Amino acid sequence: MDSTPSASSSSPFDLLSGALGRYIPSGGAAAAAGPADARDDRATGRRVPDDAAAGRQEQILGVVNLDRDLRITRSNLDAPVFAGVDAAAGTPFVDLLPPGDVPTVTRRLRQVLESGEAHVARIQRLRRGDGSELVVSLSILPAAAPQEGLTVSLIAMARRLHLYAAETAIGSSLDIGETAQSLAESLLAWGDVAAVDLDFAVWTGEGVIGQTQRRIRLRRAALVPDRAWPEGYATPGDDLPSDASRLLAQAVRRDDAPQAIVIPDRAAVERVLGCPRLIRALVPGSRSAGVACIPLVLDGEPPVVLGVAEVWRRADCPFRDSELLDLQELVARTVHHVDLARQHQREHTQVLALQRRLLPRTGGDTIEIASVYQPATPDSAGVGGDWVNSFPLPDGRTALVVGDVVGHGLGAAATMGQLSMEARALLSAGLAPDEVLEHLDKTVTVLDDAESGLAAGYSALGSTCCIALYDPVSHRVALSSAGHLPPVLVSPDGHAAPVAVHPHPGLGAEFALREPFDVHTFPAPPGSLLALYTDGLVEDPATSIEEGIGRLADAVSRVHPWDALQQAARRVVSALAPVCQRDDVTLLLARMIGYRKGDTATWRLPARDDAPARARAQVCALLRQWRTRDDTRDNVSLLISELVTNAVRFATGPITVRLIRAGHGLLCEVGDTGNGRPRLRRGGLLDDGGRGLHIVHRLTTRWGVRWTDTGKVVWAEVAR
Repeated sequence: MDSTPSASSSSPFDLLSGALGRYIPSGGAAAAAGPADARDDRATGRRVPDDAAAGRQEQILGVVNLDRDLRITRSNLDAPVFAGVDAAAGTPFVDLLPPGDVPTVTRRLRQVLESGEAHVARIQRLRRGDGSELVVSLSILPAAAPQEGLTVSLIAMARRLHLYAAETAIGSSLDIGETAQSLAESLLAWGDVAAVDLDFAVWTGEGVIGQTQRRIRLRRAALVPDRAWPEGYATPGDDLPSDASRLLAQAVRRDDAPQAIVIPDRAAVERVLGCPRLIRALVPGSRSAGVACIPLVLDGEPPVVLGVAEVWRRADCPFRDSELLDLQELVARTVHHVDLARQHQREHTQVLALQRRLLPRTGGDTIEIASVYQPATPDSAGVGGDWVNSFPLPDGRTALVVGDVVGHGLGAAATMGQLSMEARALLSAGLAPDEVLEHLDKTVTVLDDAESGLAAGYSALGSTCCIALYDPVSHRVALSSAGHLPPVLVSPDGHAAPVAVHPHPGLGAEFALREPFDVHTFPAPPGSLLALYTDGLVEDPATSIEEGIGRLADAVSRVHPWDALQQAARRVVSALAPVCQRDDVTLLLARMIGYRKGDTATWRLPARDDAPARARAQVCALLRQWRTRDDTRDNVSLLISELVTNAVRFATGPITVRLIRAGHGLLCEVGDTGNGRPRLRRGGLLDDGGRGLHIVHRLTTRWGVRWTDTGKVVWAEVAR
């Protein structure tokens, strides 16, 4: 190896190699060792034992120079710790790496070549000639001249440095799988194969019960190195056989106290496992004979075992007591990261369950619905801010709701769920979109009160919401918005444009900024497509929000009337969602279908005493045309008569009667200009008032009231 740099050279390789010449004593490891029993500590004058001096010699720097084809040109790996690492000139650097790491390291080497920016301190494994592996801290430095290639510095990990680096790497993710994988990669420094098996409750985010006699169900969470494993061996995602779980559980809870155990050789392993099926599931191969099992224990009374880590090595390399202590210290330092990932998984599961419950179902006969929700990140840190919902209202209309709650996580998800359910209840009760937003505005204000609110410590001020109600008879949409971006409407001829919505502050705005919510009504004939979305779909730092909305309108306009709507929604999101997604992305597409003309009929009658008789005659004639049964015709005729009679008696102005043939029922509506709410009351035998509503209640499957700008509409559904 070339370890003698020229005095005039200033390349990174020569500088590091020169430093190595001063750091490593001449004569190699033997000269540095000194007497067998002890060595001088020259800095303090004290004599130190073998283990301490050996520990200092573990942290050794090596250096390799690469050309632009990533082949080794020079190397200085004279330190004893690098023995067996064959860095011969002319060989590809990736030959020193485990196969699974080649793509990642190659990509990083190419990035440094192209950018000229160093990549510092990646924990990496190197392969020795005997098949074992060495854990190093790898840094990639650009050469002084681009044509000279790269310099790779390698620091063999000392015990303390490795523990620190491992804990830092393990704590970098809140995903259970990634956390377990980082732990397994760190444990590999002490063996040939490392595996992490977790209690199934950790995977689901459930609470793990401490010190019970139950049989633990274990699932393999991580396994390194990445290679082809024998058939029947448990790999990540596999549940361990029940007997294996029982045996491991007994091992880590021996004498009712979690503790590490070591099974030194293959014969002892087979004697403990007993069954050939268990040996195939747990033993990684013929070369790996001894194993150290270290429980993942949370301190407490009693302690809680989250799972077990296993480190396998060859029988000719038994575990020393100091190594076992190192393994236990590493696991003890990092087990809280596993528990944090478990808690995060529980929050993630709860949030996603709430999200799934709020996702729209199928639209029905009068409207087709498709939605896409894409969190900012795969874990729950990016879940919970956006929400979308659609549902049929009892009077035949369909509600489309989309909102964006400030923040992410469980606090935002709880607020999202409360606002969504409140909006649904109020819309089902017949309130108009602007009235619903007024209630949501008050709710957000209450939730922001940390003392009396339900979400103390979390503020939802500034959340936005947009509500659209589609009437399939009139083919019109009534829409109100609280600080939300305008929906995009695509007409049947393919023209797309945002709906002109009066801007309004978000929910919970200061009193001085509050304005009455507007209701914007616009036509949506059959074949129209309405797109509601959140800002994550159209926001891009490089463009204005107007340009983003224009791109959305252009993408939605290309949706063909025959396209499957769900697939079209996914295409729109994939085309528009930013590559570096910083916010949740939500899209709701609604294709308007409406009722056929022959399935609806509307009459306007003056509020006179003969109005009930005229309504009965017109309804009976239509029902005969629709070929309804006689009993249904009699019930609907009586129902319309009672509703029109109440309208004449308690309201003024013209009366509107509407009949809709929908699915398996008939929807009857009577509108008037009154503002009184009909209520069903319990009356006495001699009371004359209120009998009409009792008749309505008996004849219908459901009935209710909705409010309009000019009065109210009483609706009722009768089975056909």
